Amino acid sequence: MTFNWEAFAAAEPELARTVEDRFGMFTHHVLATLRKDGSPRTTGLEVRFLHGELWLGMMPHSLKAADLRRDPRFALQANPGAGQEMGGGDVRVAGRAVEVHDPVERARYTEQVEPPDPDAFHLFRVELTEVVRTFIEDGKYLAVQIWKPGEPLRTARRT
Repeated sequence: MTFNWEAFAAAEPELARTVEDRFGMFTHHVLATLRKDGSPRTTGLEVRFLHGELWLGMMPHSLKAADLRRDPRFALQANPGAGQEMGGGDVRVAGRAVEVHDPVERARYTEQVEPPDPDAFHLFRVELTEVVRTFIEDGKYLAVQIWKPGEPLRTARRT
């Protein structure tokens, strides 16, 4: 079972806002994909939350796009920023990236984002399989919130 961003935000609005805010703090984040041989590849990426979707846009012929075309599974880690602050905690999402070829959807995206070459870029929308937030709670607990489609939000705490 997978959810798009809008469905996730409806199910867990507070966590969704926190994740969006965390990703919004910086422009570049880290995407993990699987190479042809199955080994991991990590690369920088900009993400957008638009029209109820989480979007991944990529330059033409990028290796990460080739990876996602071959195997759509990915993990996306928000940029932690400088030092050890990590305002809002550490957040990451995982799921499957679905390439978008529909000209209407691509036009809606390019109107908002204005990619360098609007006719030649890869565009993927995200189907979520997991959202995780790790943060310090009450100054003494390491709290880990885990959400998966069809399951209630779980929080584990460690001292």
